[in-house]
Amino acid sequence: MLDRTAGFSSGSKLFVGGLSYDTNEVALKDAFSQHGDVIQVKVMCHPVTGQSKGYGFVKFSSEKEAAAALEKMSDEVLDGKNIRVHFANSG
Repeated sequence: MLDRTAGFSSGSKLFVGGLSYDTNEVALKDAFSQHGDVIQVKVMCHPVTGQSKGYGFVKFSSEKEAAAALEKMSDEVLDGKNIRVHFANSG
């Protein structure tokens, strides 16, 4: 069976945890864009209050860029909080 998502495999998507509740998608993209071509950013928010849940996802155009960002951004401080960065779970 062919993998039709090969160009956008889960290896190019990072989970970012430990975010400040003040960190928005613009700030997250700005921080990670230093390490590659960010094509999608999502901060997960409560559906009613709109407040950040403290985690999000950053998708890069390639696995190589995602791996570089993972290495550089793990345990960095963003908006006063130490963030955790991992490859996102597929599917």
